[in-house]
Amino acid sequence: MALVYLDAGHGGYDSGATYQGRREKDDNLDLTLAIGELLAQNGVDVGYTRTSDIYDSPARKAQIANEAGADFFVSLHRNSSQIPNTYSGVQTLLFDESGTKLKMAQEINRELEAAGFNNLGTSVRKDLAVLRRTQMPALLVEAGFINTDADNATFDRNFDEIVYAIANGIYKTLYGTNLPNSGMEGVLTPPVTTPPPSPENKLYYVQTGLFRNYNNAANLTIRLQESGYSPAISITDGYYGVFVGPFKTRAEGQSYADALSRQGYDTLLVLR
Repeated sequence: MALVYLDAGHGGYDSGATYQGRREKDDNLDLTLAIGELLAQNGVDVGYTRTSDIYDSPARKAQIANEAGADFFVSLHRNSSQIPNTYSGVQTLLFDESGTKLKMAQEINRELEAAGFNNLGTSVRKDLAVLRRTQMPALLVEAGFINTDADNATFDRNFDEIVYAIANGIYKTLYGTNLPNSGMEGVLTPPVTTPPPSPENKLYYVQTGLFRNYNNAANLTIRLQESGYSPAISITDGYYGVFVGPFKTRAEGQSYADALSRQGYDTLLVLR
């Protein structure tokens, strides 16, 4: 079975492109983890250059995949332009347009077009370390423009379809057939959902994420569990919040928030 390494572009202090408070590094990580989960559920060996909000240089990310003996490398990004709402669509970047990597890039682009994006094709970029220094076929997917409102709407509304599109483009290139398990529903075991306490019994919680898409919240919950925490998901106004707690005192909650922050998690101490 092929080992596919997935790279969530940017991370840590490097937010990538930003637009109206939206950070590329967050979209990249959400997309990468969901794609990896779907591929793994279909029997593909998956590795990651990062699974949390940390920074490694592009050269180091290529080295990580090289040291792991990866067979393919796919880096996930969002595009940007100097003037907002100027361009729209997906594009996949390659060191050169040849071999299996070109076939995979074209498959991914076609799948993303079916998911609602304009297909801007492929482009050669010889200056990118994740394409130049990787020792296996490598490509970089620009999943729409982060400073184009229409692309962001497509990214949010069709997130599951986009995850499937990229995963299926990879799988189809490797094995010549569509993913046997094509949906995200039921892929992850739902964690326990806790309702907010009653107003007269408010407690402190550490919020570590807030998502429109359930699978992103579930992915974060799994990562927190692997870090030794006992998180839960709470649904409010259509958003899935991931929380650690409860804590009776602010000091106790802040202590956990600080510990989570040191491990690279975004935190917000809330009273509920």
